[in-house]
Amino acid sequence: MLATLGVPFDPDAASYAVDTAVESGQPLIVANVTQLEPLPMSLRLGYDALEEFTPEVTESVKRPVELASSLGIPVERIRVRSPRPIRALIQLVTERGVGLLVFGPDRSRMSARSYRRAVEALRDGATCLVWVAPDPA
Repeated sequence: MLATLGVPFDPDAASYAVDTAVESGQPLIVANVTQLEPLPMSLRLGYDALEEFTPEVTESVKRPVELASSLGIPVERIRVRSPRPIRALIQLVTERGVGLLVFGPDRSRMSARSYRRAVEALRDGATCLVWVAPDPA
């Protein structure tokens, strides 16, 4: 599974996820997990069903999907909106029986604190291996 948190993918993470799926012959799940503010009117107005927030995120999510598909790998694209996105991602990993989670948000698009907290929560709560891109520094 390749996952991000509402920001574009890190290109290295996307490449690693596709390469791993090709080498293992396993399907690839590409997930964009974003925060949904708990506002009842948002749900009634359909804001929970909007496309990704920016065309850049949409394009970033499409690239690994198209690449994996072109290489003959079955791909499933998932968008999850939740008031607690990290908890939702951990639940998704557990429900799908994922063997490897490639956590691939572009770090430059997230605060260092948010990224660090997400990685810690995923490593503590995920029932699979968790891969994160090496520090750019």
